[in-house]
Amino acid sequence: MNKADKYYIQNLSNIMSDGSWDENPRPKYPDGISANSKFITGVFEEYDISKEEFPIPTLRNTAIKTGIKEILWIYQKQTSSLDVAREMGINWWDEWNIGDDTIGQRYGETIKRYDLMNKLLDGLVSDPFGRRHIINMYQYSDLQETTGLHPCVYETIWSVRRNNGELILDMTLIQRSSDFLIAGFINKIQYLALQMMVAGHCGYKVGKFCHLVQNLHIYDRHFDAANELLNREPFENGYPYIELIENKNFYDYTIEDFKIYNTENIKKLSNKIELAI
Repeated sequence: MNKADKYYIQNLSNIMSDGSWDENPRPKYPDGISANSKFITGVFEEYDISKEEFPIPTLRNTAIKTGIKEILWIYQKQTSSLDVAREMGINWWDEWNIGDDTIGQRYGETIKRYDLMNKLLDGLVSDPFGRRHIINMYQYSDLQETTGLHPCVYETIWSVRRNNGELILDMTLIQRSSDFLIAGFINKIQYLALQMMVAGHCGYKVGKFCHLVQNLHIYDRHFDAANELLNREPFENGYPYIELIENKNFYDYTIEDFKIYNTENIKKLSNKIELAI
């Protein structure tokens, strides 16, 4: 099994056996029933992309292309418009429509308002060894301005180091909450794609991808799917990976610039996963 499978099995097992039950949860299922979950806290994962450690498990399929398109929606298009999202083939945000066909002053709109993407790119080029390369989308004034889901993935911290004469870009992704079976590995691979695009823009190599989740949870209606995964056998070779085929200006990248390998034999879950909203 690859490193992603090891983390997946470890965290699934920990939640199912030792996780804490939440109390008075905010989310509900589409039928109006409270979506209760078991969770663990302070979950950290590290992948060294230079050693071909990719955050793509073989235990189940991951919506890699749609996840990357979501990154383009947030960080390139810099909008919360659901019309734009749908045009790009992203439909999973429709449940969080605040009534005006947007998800509110969130995510891409926050990136745009504070020019966060350009500040990051400029800073990494002009002062690569600085320790202040941060994007934070958890802006309280934005959260109070409109209704809408508070960002789950909300911060990235970026560092550059030199190794054998080459500049290496490392990134840490910080997440307040993760619906493990719905988006756990989508978030990882899509933010690795963001790291690859930023590195390509700057002319750097991709180094470590790290991920910290404060609350990693499995909803009660997902327990059958979790047990299905724990009873599967991961691949022993031919691990999946992605690559960016060329370096470009950050805003010129498209989904076609990514090549995805060794995912064709990864199975989908047979148990339905119901979205908690």
